[in-house]
This record gives sequence, C-alpha cells and structure tokens, in this order.
Amino acid sequence: MTTNKEMIGRDEIDDLEAILSVTNTDVDAVMHAVNASPDAIFTWDYSRSRPALAKLYEKAKTSQWNATTDLPWDTEVDQEKVVLANMAQNGENGFFSGDVDLAGTPFAKWGDKQWIELGVESQNWTLSQFLHGEQGALICTARIVETVPWIDAKYYAATQVMDEARHVEVFAKYLDDKLSGHYPINAHLRLLLDDIIADSRWDMTYLGMQIMVEGLALAAFGFIHQLTTEPLLKKLLRYVMSDEARHVAFGVLSLKEYYAELTQAEIRERQEFAFEAAVRMRDRFLQQEVWDRMGVNVKEAVKLVMMDETRGMFQSMLFSKIVPNCKKLGLLDAGDGWLRQRFTELGVIQFEDWVDTADEYGSLDEVAKDRAAVAGA
Repeated sequence: MTTNKEMIGRDEIDDLEAILSVTNTDVDAVMHAVNASPDAIFTWDYSRSRPALAKLYEKAKTSQWNATTDLPWDTEVDQEKVVLANMAQNGENGFFSGDVDLAGTPFAKWGDKQWIELGVESQNWTLSQFLHGEQGALICTARIVETVPWIDAKYYAATQVMDEARHVEVFAKYLDDKLSGHYPINAHLRLLLDDIIADSRWDMTYLGMQIMVEGLALAAFGFIHQLTTEPLLKKLLRYVMSDEARHVAFGVLSLKEYYAELTQAEIRERQEFAFEAAVRMRDRFLQQEVWDRMGVNVKEAVKLVMMDETRGMFQSMLFSKIVPNCKKLGLLDAGDGWLRQRFTELGVIQFEDWVDTADEYGSLDEVAKDRAAVAGA
C-alpha cells in the first residue's frame, strides 16, 4: 500500500512543519521547465461517436466571449475601498472569524491599517494564484488535444485551449491594471501542476486538471464572486465560471467511459493521485507567502488559520465540486473505498451527493444568460 510519505511527502496530513518546508527556490525565474514526453496521438477515426462530448462542443462554440470587449474594464477599482466594503459585508477584520482568540498573537495589536493591508495583499495573492493555475490549465488542455484518442474529445479540448488563454489574459490584465502587485506561484500548486504535466498518461492530465484543479477553481471562483463587492471582478468571475463548468464536465464525461475499462490496480493509482492533488490544493490556501510579505511569523499565522473553524468550513467547501465528480467517476468506492476514507479524513466527504458538474454545467452559462437578456431588452 502506498504511504502518505510516498504520496504527499509526509506521514501526517496536518504536519505543519512539513507543509511549510515546501517552498519555491526560484521565485525570481521567468520560466519554469517540466520534463514531459507523452505520445502525440493521431486518430483516423473521424466518426462522431460520443454525443455528450459533441453537445458540449456545440455549447462551447456558442459560449465564447471576448475578454477585451465583454468586460467593463473602465471600472475604477480602489483596493482599499474594496477591502473595507468586503470587511463590512463579510466580517470584522475580513480574515479571521470571531471563533479565533487573537490575544497574545501579533494580530492582537493590529489596527485598521494592518487589516486593510492584509486584505490588499490577500487580493493580490489570490488573483496571482488564479493566474498561475489558469496557465497550468492552458498547458494541460493543449496536452489533451495531443494525447486523447477520440476525435470528439480533441474537438472540445481545442475550444478549451482558447478558453484558458482568455482566462490567463483576464487575470493578468486585472492584476496589472486594477491591483497592486503579483505573487509567485505557490510551491504546493507548482508541485501539483508539475506532477500533472510530467505524467505521460492522458487520463491523468484529465484527472489532475479537469477534475481536481478545475473543480476546486470552479468552487473558489463561486465563493469569491459571492464575497466580493467589486463589480468588475464579479462579472469577470461569472464569465470564467461559465467556461470552467464546461471544462469540469468535459473531464467527467470523458473519464467515466474510460475508467469503466481499467483494472482495480489502475483505479487505485487514480484514487491516490486524486488524494495527493486534494492535499496539495488544501495546503496552498494557507497563504504562506502573504504572511511572509506582511512580516508575520508564518508558522504562528498558519496555526491560527488552521484553528479557525469558520475558515476551515470555507476551505472544505472548495471541494464541493470535486467530491461528487469523483463519486460519479466511481473513484470514491472502488476497491475497498480507499478514496472515501481519505476524503473523510480531509473532512470533505459530506459533499458526495451534491450535484455533479456533468449535470449542472448548462445552468452555469452566465454568458448565454447575459446575451439572452440583451436580446430581450
């Protein structure tokens, strides 16, 4: 049996020392190379044999949007005002809930200036990680076009390459034009993206990116959309979420068919990969880089974050798309229910019966809703 040490580099999931030991050593580098050598697959079978993927492809063709003209880029964004508005709407300091006793910590002496600065840095960090993740999706989807053996999947994946390029474009523009600084990619996110890209098996690219990374991103974008008071970011996220829902559905529809043919040993490999991805994504939301830039003891700050039950509930909700999709793929209960046990340990199994993305992507098409509203006006 594969151990936690072999999968995630530590024996205990919540080993704080091990989590914080994962750092980037080349944060000033402009480029990052990953050694990968998958086979590029041609198919001479051009018959359209997968109706669900064909339907998704047609949906993608009519749901394209222009990042330059379809978003109100003339919107003024004052980061400090946005932070204050978010604090007024979401909580006293905008970060820790009232469940956490800050007495005796560096935060006990903080005034409005420090909390606002934290809010600004958290905005910069969050959007930076979204940007890096979208570039990872761009590279992975280009890989899927090359490696997936079905023509219907190649057609759809080609539309996703365009989607991901647009997402990189909008997040980079928002960071450059509306916010006040970039952050390098979080070390845990980079490790996960490296693992996904380095694996030569096409279905692992699907599982790592379409199901795990995109699934978590879809939930994260939804929460930020709900919590932010900034109108440009709200619309940007609505449009990105429209695309992301199709992307996750693409993974579910493709892998459900393929996984039905795998052996139990092969399924266990996919279960272990899903668990590793889930832990790495959870670890990246501790915002270690923000605390370091703020001059706060990183270990002390992260301990408080992990103690915050309300924030923990929020972070567990980020898996609300991943768990039902893994269930639909048969990964939760395959074999001895290994992944179910692991998701139970992570505190996210309660989402297993939520709607899976293959069934809900049409209802999340905000681009189509906006166009219909304009046509009916």
